Amino acid sequence: MVSRPWGELPVAARAAIERRTGPVVRAEIPSAGRNSDFSATLHLRDGGRVFCKGIADAGGRRGAMHRHEAEVNAWLPAVIAPRLLWRVEVGEWLLLGFECVAGRHADLAPGSPDPATIVPVLDVMAEELAACPVKAPLLAEQWGRLAAWRRLAKDLPPGLDPWARDHLDELVAGEARAIELVAGDHLVHTDLHSLNILVGDDGARVVDWAWSRRGNPAVDTAFLIPRLIAAGHEPEAAERWAESVVCWQGTPAATRTAFAVAIWGIWQLLERDHPLPHRPALTAAARAWALHRLDQRDHGPTGGGQG
Repeated sequence: MVSRPWGELPVAARAAIERRTGPVVRAEIPSAGRNSDFSATLHLRDGGRVFCKGIADAGGRRGAMHRHEAEVNAWLPAVIAPRLLWRVEVGEWLLLGFECVAGRHADLAPGSPDPATIVPVLDVMAEELAACPVKAPLLAEQWGRLAAWRRLAKDLPPGLDPWARDHLDELVAGEARAIELVAGDHLVHTDLHSLNILVGDDGARVVDWAWSRRGNPAVDTAFLIPRLIAAGHEPEAAERWAESVVCWQGTPAATRTAFAVAIWGIWQLLERDHPLPHRPALTAAARAWALHRLDQRDHGPTGGGQG
């Protein structure tokens, strides 16, 4: 989705923003961003900066996502996410103004220091967002409604991996276990990838909490593992990185495997039903991790507790 220029926002929307920011002298449109009709770093006459994003259908599904992000922000520690400064609704427009933090999108490729920089953020998220009082949908219910492998088994994609075709019952069963195991009372992001992680001199911060849910805190690490594989890491190397995350260290092997199976199914279903250019690579990465986990399930790391 291409962001609209500042000058194409309705006059009333620009006026409402400038009542909170002061005069805007320049709007810098980011190179990335998928879910907003407008997103820009606003450079202000007084020298300040604000990151603003918004949508033109405030009463629709994306409006609900942006409202959820605004509500969640109040509970996020400042060390892990930029602060929401204001929210305005004008006509059909809903616009959010965030603290503008210095940083670049995370580089997840082998050799980059960024994956290590992300680990402390994941640790803070797991510690500080336990029993978060903000109202958020349950990830277990979302996964249960999606039931990706069960849907795929009923309507096989033409290019489905041969191994998956031969082991559909096992994959459906693993997904069912994951739906149970992903339940929890932590606020979890569920959409961690390089564009949603900003790395600066003072560490990393996580942005775009519109998809946040309530669930098992280990799931955010699980979602990042295929992203690391897609960036060039071998599954073994991605899992070694994950061992640095405290909550992953205590995650049983069976839970890790179930999450890998479920995430593979999610990406496989999205590739079939909502194809986008980046999805085949993610499906391949999730498949690589799941097959690695399934091969290692009997003698891999066990973590703590019972899976």
